[in-house]
Amino acid sequence: MNTASNMPNQKAASSMLDLLQAQRQASLRATAGGPPARTVNQFFGVGPITNMSADEYERRALRYEFEAWLETNYRKRDDRGRDLGPFTVGELERSMHRGYPADKIVLDMMREIHDYFGFPRENRMAVGLGGGHNGFTVALLHLMNPADPTQNVYVDTPRPETPQSAEAGFFRQSWGTQIFDLQRFSRAGDPNRIHFASSEGSVPTADEFQAKGITLFVGVGHETTGATTYNDRDIRNLLAWLDRDPQVHHALIDGTSLLGAMPWPDDLITQLLAKACFFMPFQKAVGGVAGYFAATFTPAAIELIERNVKNPGWAIPRHLQLAVPKDARRPVSGEKTTLLGPFYDAVQDKMLGGIINTFSNTAFAETTFGILSMQKRVGSITELNRRSVANRATVDQWVAKHPLFELGVEDPSRRGAAVTLLKVCDPDVTEPALRASVIAKAKQLLSYDGVTHPNDDYETGLDVARYINAFPGTPGDFRAWIGGIRPQSDIIALLDNIEYCYHRARIVVIEELLAAQGVKFDAQPAAGSRVRKDDPARAYKVLIADPIGLKRGASGEPDISEVRAYIESQGGVFHFGPATPGSAYQAGTIHFFYQPDLSREAEILEQTADGRYDALIAAATFIPKDAVFKEGGVRIGAGTGNMASKSWGGGNGSGGHAPLMNTPSFNSRVTAHMVIKALLRTASDLPFREMHDRVVGGKFDTGRDLKDFPTEKLEGKRMAVLGFGNIGREVAKLAKAFGLQVVVYARAKHRQWIESEGYEYAETIPAATRGADFVSVHTGLGAIQNGVPANAGLLNREALEQLNAGATIINYDRGEVINAADLGAALAKGKVRYVCVDADVFVDSAGKASGPMAPYLELQKRFPQAFELLPHAAADTDHISRVEGARQAVDQIIRAIRYREVVNGKGDVPAGYTSAGAHTVPGVGKVSAQRLLGIAADGERVAELRAASEALAAFWSAVSSTSDPHRRAELIARHGADFVLESNRYASIIEALGLKGPYG
Repeated sequence: MNTASNMPNQKAASSMLDLLQAQRQASLRATAGGPPARTVNQFFGVGPITNMSADEYERRALRYEFEAWLETNYRKRDDRGRDLGPFTVGELERSMHRGYPADKIVLDMMREIHDYFGFPRENRMAVGLGGGHNGFTVALLHLMNPADPTQNVYVDTPRPETPQSAEAGFFRQSWGTQIFDLQRFSRAGDPNRIHFASSEGSVPTADEFQAKGITLFVGVGHETTGATTYNDRDIRNLLAWLDRDPQVHHALIDGTSLLGAMPWPDDLITQLLAKACFFMPFQKAVGGVAGYFAATFTPAAIELIERNVKNPGWAIPRHLQLAVPKDARRPVSGEKTTLLGPFYDAVQDKMLGGIINTFSNTAFAETTFGILSMQKRVGSITELNRRSVANRATVDQWVAKHPLFELGVEDPSRRGAAVTLLKVCDPDVTEPALRASVIAKAKQLLSYDGVTHPNDDYETGLDVARYINAFPGTPGDFRAWIGGIRPQSDIIALLDNIEYCYHRARIVVIEELLAAQGVKFDAQPAAGSRVRKDDPARAYKVLIADPIGLKRGASGEPDISEVRAYIESQGGVFHFGPATPGSAYQAGTIHFFYQPDLSREAEILEQTADGRYDALIAAATFIPKDAVFKEGGVRIGAGTGNMASKSWGGGNGSGGHAPLMNTPSFNSRVTAHMVIKALLRTASDLPFREMHDRVVGGKFDTGRDLKDFPTEKLEGKRMAVLGFGNIGREVAKLAKAFGLQVVVYARAKHRQWIESEGYEYAETIPAATRGADFVSVHTGLGAIQNGVPANAGLLNREALEQLNAGATIINYDRGEVINAADLGAALAKGKVRYVCVDADVFVDSAGKASGPMAPYLELQKRFPQAFELLPHAAADTDHISRVEGARQAVDQIIRAIRYREVVNGKGDVPAGYTSAGAHTVPGVGKVSAQRLLGIAADGERVAELRAASEALAAFWSAVSSTSDPHRRAELIARHGADFVLESNRYASIIEALGLKGPYG
């Protein structure tokens, strides 16, 4: 890829522009499917062991888990060892690093590190402040002695400032440089005693070591920066040399990347851990949060350290010393020993000494917790090694199938199992500056930065891979930790995203080159914007076949002004009366034709059988099967039994070519309110009218007569709610507010949500009605099988027998759900005292009633004082509910026509449409992801919720971790008022936002 300005003539420049356009199109095709799957954890710059939390929720939950674990494991004890409660995180953060529990925290951490990585019990492990370089320095200062002229050192990295190392930059040379400088600036030192490797990580044979007189091997030229490791031959060479003279030959190896990623046979791993010394920083090798190092030493190495401190070659700063004076009163002339240093002795399971500087108790404890958590998730170190090798193989296999990339380490036996280097091999991008620009932009896309195209289109960062920069001079463009803690799917996701982002970055760079030559590109739709799918040359027509306002306006007619205004605000056109065949209506617009008085099948089919209307909005009107609506229909309300058009497959919405939708929840509250009104009317045990008349007539004396009118409160009585849909849940909420004991029958999948709101769950209807004083039915008819609703007769003899005597039944659902014969028997026995029913009733010209109400009319003749019967008026006569439902129906029709998106779909989603989920009013129905997303966009509200919830969590965490009753009382006295205030505030916000209920 070259810039067109470098071309010698116009023809060549034109050819180059064509080539750039072709390359851009190739990358567009390569990314046409959109971004690949996301990585679980986007931080690929961490070590082989990390907590792998996927997001901030998991990270915070893990923090809570850690603090609970810490409080469980570190307890306060009295002088007789009795438990006085936990040490809290706050106490540990404020405490010093001596005594209990600090000593135990250090001991536990050292034990878990030592045991998990499989170091032999005889090898001691030191701990100190600082990261990997500090651990290296400490180990080197104690093992290397410039005062010993017989000690020759081999370093497995090229000599600094040689052609072999010059391109690697400072970091790769820093290890060798430090060794070189220590010898160079020491009075007795001699840089000639240092022997450097010809290439990174190479280990000579035992004979070659012997010939050079090597007594100390320093292994730092592998893995972390260059993504290399030792191969089997290297390890065998090293072990053979160590075995020749175990007391004189010593190896010090950087374990930062090797621990948990050793790709050799188990026997070699076991031998290496036993015979070599290792240094490693916790934050990479073990997973801690702060800069600490650990270093293991063989028994022979400990003896070497003891000899070196008796004949030191240099001064070692106090905070780096592993050997300290035996007699603290003689720090200069006294003998020094490792037996009092910061060592863990696994044989005795004890720390021999302490750490000179103050360490973080919580950071050390977190390391222990991290190792235990990883063991639980991954398994042993052997399994971690195996998984690391498998991840390396996954990288190899992926690269073999993607010619755009190759691995930075060419020798397969030397490819690291903890870190990988990836090189881009793009034959179309060879100019170094352009290549660097593409790779830099790819990393911006892989992270959160994103890139901006020349036409100002912003392409958001995917945030799938952070800190994947290769070190300067290393053979790679991308570097990532791929250790065994990561699932293989995460490795594949990383590589797929690198390829995707490279192509997207290449598109931007090409566009920049083309823009410089005057080639422009149209701006793309903003991220998240939707593409219209309706026909701009077409006028869409929607029939409204029911009233969209029930309250009478100033003219005496139903007030439809709110819905009409809403339609017009959405760009629609409102018409009174039917659409006229052959008339021209404005194209690119949705027209709504309002005909609230349609009712008879013949007059409906006269207008709809020819398909003149594209869509329908209806409430109670029955729509016959031969009515045609190619773009769908919405029923204002929950049920869709009246929507029989074959366009969407009838009332169940099955098998049609157009979507069937409803607007659940708007009438849920009004229906629930009607249920409670019925309950209050029927539960009343005071003769209000008689008492009123006596008071007005001067015939009631409170002191004398009130005792003759005892009453009972609702609180404590039992109410069975059958069904936990939108209406059932609203009834349960209102009943609970009155202090009723609410038991809910629903399918088992709803149990956890029912109980989470404080209701009792019943697996069967008889279990729900057992001992109930009130029953409210909200199951719906269910599926129709052979013409019979599945829930017909659901409330039957068995369930009615369980009621308390004199119970009230409220059926504002569907008349068919009660077995009328069994209800009659229960009324005769006195099990049921009163029945409220709201159901459809149809009367023919002869005055004969039919429909779901008919059986109750017959029972009412036998028990005239026991019934209150309504003609399905409880919900559909509320003006506000009808208006809100109509507005939502308008929204859903517009969305279905313009974007082919189905909201509150009933039955099948037809081909060509996508489901946009469910929508209910806040507080009614399930809490949806869409609702949470809407709230999440309100930064001020989210800040309120966070502040309140964190205050609540802080209070209960503090109470939980405070065992002393006096301290607990102080805590409550100090913070109780704040807790109650925040609790009230949080509950009120949750209630107002409608965030209680099932999730779906």
